[in-house]
Amino acid sequence: MKIEHIALWVEDLEKIKTFYEKYFGAVSNEKYHNPTKNFQSYFLSFESGSRLEIMNRPDILNSDTFDKSKRMGFTHLAISVGSKVKVDQLTEELRKGGYSIVSEPRTTGDGYYESLILDPENNSIEITV
Repeated sequence: MKIEHIALWVEDLEKIKTFYEKYFGAVSNEKYHNPTKNFQSYFLSFESGSRLEIMNRPDILNSDTFDKSKRMGFTHLAISVGSKVKVDQLTEELRKGGYSIVSEPRTTGDGYYESLILDPENNSIEITV
């Protein structure tokens, strides 16, 4: 078995799609739109075969009234870039692009080399080897 895809509600489909295409090499399908439910989505495919579905529906509300890192449920998306050098390079590229770096590249206590950044809608992305 394998995880087929992970889905994420977003406010700005185009902005999030462009972010993952530009920085993580995602390839998008054509936008799906269901006018009856006012639902729109893209599937973003990564080189490894993993997919991220980004979805929007106006009645799904964003709540910035809580710290997303301190709640139950999914806390981050980890994307492997293949090497420590690439972790460093991508982290710096994202910094120059104006994105928030939550945790600088480092080796964690459990041996992972990673940095932690926020995407345009403040979802945590762990960039790892």
